[in-house]
Order: sequence, then C-alpha cells, then structure tokens
Amino acid sequence: MARMDMIVTQGLCKTFKAKGAGGRKGRGAAVEAVRDVDLRVGEGEIFGFLGPNGAGKTTTMRMLTTLMVPTRGTATVVGLDLFREARRIRQKIGYVSQKGGVYEYASGYENLVLQGRLYGLTRAAARAKADRIVAQFEMDEYAKRNVQTYSGGQRRHVDLGMGVMHDPKLLFLDEPTTGLDPHSRARFWDVIRTLRREGITIFLTTHYLDEADQLCDALCIMDHGRIVAAGTPEALKREVAGDVVAIGLAPGDVARAAALLDGMPGVCSLETTEDAVKLLVESGETVLPAALPRLVQAGVPIARVEMKRPTLDEVFQKVTGRALTEAEIEAAAGGGGGGGWR
Repeated sequence: MARMDMIVTQGLCKTFKAKGAGGRKGRGAAVEAVRDVDLRVGEGEIFGFLGPNGAGKTTTMRMLTTLMVPTRGTATVVGLDLFREARRIRQKIGYVSQKGGVYEYASGYENLVLQGRLYGLTRAAARAKADRIVAQFEMDEYAKRNVQTYSGGQRRHVDLGMGVMHDPKLLFLDEPTTGLDPHSRARFWDVIRTLRREGITIFLTTHYLDEADQLCDALCIMDHGRIVAAGTPEALKREVAGDVVAIGLAPGDVARAAALLDGMPGVCSLETTEDAVKLLVESGETVLPAALPRLVQAGVPIARVEMKRPTLDEVFQKVTGRALTEAEIEAAAGGGGGGGWR
C-alpha cells in the first residue's frame, strides 16, 4: 500500500504589516516572514525543521497547525486542504509547543485524562488511554503527583502524552528537548522513535543539530524565510560538505602526491600541509580506492589515512553562513534549564 504525503506545501508565504509611527499597524512596510516554502513530508517520517532564530520556522509551524492563516500558496496537511478544512486538520494532528500546556495544579495523569475528554473521549476511554501512556512513557513513579513537583523532563513527558491522547496521525513538536540535560534528551528521543514505530508522523523543530542527525529521516534548513537546503541528513552532508580525506606522507613526498591526486574524479578541492595532503571529496568510499593505488604505483609511501565525515553543524554553517551558538540555544530555551528525569 502506497504511503501518503502527510504535509505538502507549494509557494507557502506569510506577510506581516510592520508597525508604523506610534505603533499603529498597517502603516509600515510589509515584512515577508515566510517566502515560497515548498515542503513534502511523507507518512511515517520523523521530519526535522531547522534554522536560526528569526528564520521563519515558528511562523511556518503555526501555519501548518492552523494557528495562523497563510498569506498565499497552497498546502495540504494529513491530506486535507489547509485553507478550507482547518477544523478537520486539528482533529487529526497533535501539537506540543515549546512552552508546554500542562495545568500545574493537577497531576500528570489528570492532565492526560482532561486532554482526552477535550477531544471527545468518554471518561472510561480517556482513563484507559492515559493508563497506556503512563506505562509506555514510564511515568508510573510520578504520574499521580502534582505537576508543580515535576522536573523539566517529566513535564515534557506529560506534554508529549497530551499531544497523542487522541491518536493523531501527525504530531508537531516545537523544540521538544530544549533545556533538558543530555540523558533526558536521549530518553525523550527513544519515546519519539516509539511513536514513529506506532505509525505517527513526527514534524519537529530543534536547535540541536545532533538531535536532527540522530532522529530525522529527512529535514530542511530555513533561513530568512526560505528553504535553503533539504534532504536526508546523509545526503545533505554529502551534497553540501562532502568528506574530508587526509593522507599522511613524508614531508618530501607531499608535493608529488598532490600533483598525482589533484584533478582526480570526485576530488572537489585539495590542500597540503607539511606532512599531509587533504582532499575534500564527494565520497570518501569512492575516491580512496582510486587514490591510494595511484600513490602506491608511483612509489609514494603512505604513513596514514584519515577520513572525516562532515556534521550537520558544518552543513548548517555552509548554507546559512553561520553556526548556531550556545547563546542562541539558551535564548530558545528561555534562559532556563529544564532539569532531568527523576
């Protein structure tokens, strides 16, 4: 059975009117926050949506979750028209905002049951679903305690549980692990993978590029309101950054080796150091089997060979012109740490 596309957008745009003198709307120039965004998210994927602060990620997500009406373009979400069928879309999607939505003066379990009731479940069905989520998310230890006593990681578990109480086909997660410690983030990743195995498509924004690399089947990078790169993590790393191959040599052999390797198929650029030739290549697995015999046949002794895979950080920096800083990630977290699981 063919898989459907859960999200398809074409030329999606959002324009705001800047405030004029005295703070009055409509007096200033138009600001195009999202420009001609084309997206395609397949059923069953974990799809990552990356970009620096102010890139347009939040505006795009708000449009896709029906919280904001696009200025122009076309879009379908879970097979429904974003402009004409917003109410039906809301019934079939889940949304977990970065700030969360738990009621602090109730227990996590009570929050889950309330969420189910708001989506039309009977009391018995809501309790049964809440019981399953508590067990699945390993919340037994604290589910009946007041949310005010929870750590940041425990709150995020409840947020995520609330997002899937009505069995959505598509789940939107906005910076789901920002502020959590590394152990808590890793546990949260496991829960997300479990939801995907159960058939839920995940659309997430994140400032953690290692998170996108570990979790996502496909991703895109947005900057200045536009999509500047899209594909699988591996394809993007290969297409945008390539592999770096360093071949260690005796100092007297570097120039001869460089002359032999320069211009080889698959070699994008070459530079030398005192005792090595460094190659930026399209694929290390393809270039190395051809490059090493060429040096051996020419009588150039090889001291060592190293191949470095590019990271999503390098891809991000190349397509946006800058790296995500710790300060930017802290700003996304609201300046506070989220704590860990207890």
